[in-house]
Amino acid sequence: MDNKPILFTSLSPALLHLYDLNNSIVVIIDVLRATSTIATALHNGAKSVIPVDSVRRCIELGKQIEGITAGERDGKIAEGLKHGNSPLEYSREFIEGKTLVLTTTNGTRLLQMALDRGAQEIVTGSFTNLSVICDHLMIMKQNVILACAAWKDRINMEDSLFAGAVINEVGRYFNINCDSSHIAASMYEKAKNDLFGFMKKNDASHYHRLMGFGLENDLRYCLTPDLANVLPQYDNGKLIIR
Repeated sequence: MDNKPILFTSLSPALLHLYDLNNSIVVIIDVLRATSTIATALHNGAKSVIPVDSVRRCIELGKQIEGITAGERDGKIAEGLKHGNSPLEYSREFIEGKTLVLTTTNGTRLLQMALDRGAQEIVTGSFTNLSVICDHLMIMKQNVILACAAWKDRINMEDSLFAGAVINEVGRYFNINCDSSHIAASMYEKAKNDLFGFMKKNDASHYHRLMGFGLENDLRYCLTPDLANVLPQYDNGKLIIR
């Protein structure tokens, strides 16, 4: 039992400093919608996704490399960018062979934090690539931090639910002495048969935010397992499929 690797869940970026990232695989989780969009773009043939933390940097880099500049602030397309953070924008016809430069309110910031704190390996996870994330964690047999992007440091339901979904699949392969992980797993157990309905019934803040923008299709897509089953790994400034 004791030679199993350890798994922790950080429910907010504000809690990330409590965990040792040096010898861990860090799974960046921003279900609505950055990590769903990253998986979808790569699944549909994007060469890479370059996460950046500011709109200005996104525009500059996009010009330099003739990439597609995209991102959001507070759930809407950021001013000065042509494309948003909806996975449904990134069809194969549109994104294949191109580089996506992406900036988002929560997810790209968290990825930068994980880098700064010396994460050994960074992958991005969402329901859209749940199975491949779980397979990877079981194969690698290393310590894991499930890092939720949350919403401006406030814990959110959907990222916690995804952490719970991962634990539901891989928990037996890890030592888990972490109340955040147990909370996430318990919540997922209640929600798993209807994630969309669970978010609605429990007044999830992001459910209301996206429904308010008329984005029910995005919501439903992002809560559906394995629609874009690829493993985005961070390598030298880019997210790529190895």
